[in-house]
Amino acid sequence: MKRRELFSSLASSVKNEKKQEKIIRPPYFEDESVFLTNCIECDGICSTVCEENIIIMQEDKTPKLDFTNSGCTYCDECANACPHDVLLLENKKNIDAKIEIDVLKCLSWNQTMCFSCKDPCLDDAIEFIAMFRPEIQDSCTSCGYCIKTCPVDAIKIV
Repeated sequence: MKRRELFSSLASSVKNEKKQEKIIRPPYFEDESVFLTNCIECDGICSTVCEENIIIMQEDKTPKLDFTNSGCTYCDECANACPHDVLLLENKKNIDAKIEIDVLKCLSWNQTMCFSCKDPCLDDAIEFIAMFRPEIQDSCTSCGYCIKTCPVDAIKIV
């Protein structure tokens, strides 16, 4: 293998790793592997009953959450509708995602008064330290409402 080919292959593998995103599942499952076995028999009923339309079906017929347009209210409808016991009410937990504020992009962190993330937060999990320092508290359930409302996309799932 020539040197140029070696570096090209290394660079492409790094790019592919960055593109792979974490799949965020509805908050009612116990074992992630069950999605790949049981969901493929379903027609995506959980996505049709979601009041916020945040459950989308992937190509592999498994559900994932998309916070582009809304957030999760933890209404239990997807778990109630699941015919294959993938989503169960007894497995209800916080969404498995960590949400952070990018202080370089955030308007408030850059001295512009903005409360667009705090206002829709159902859990009051965004606290402002002084007037210009929003921080996400431990009480965050990762519902995603703050993500869609940020005007500069400073709130991300990490």
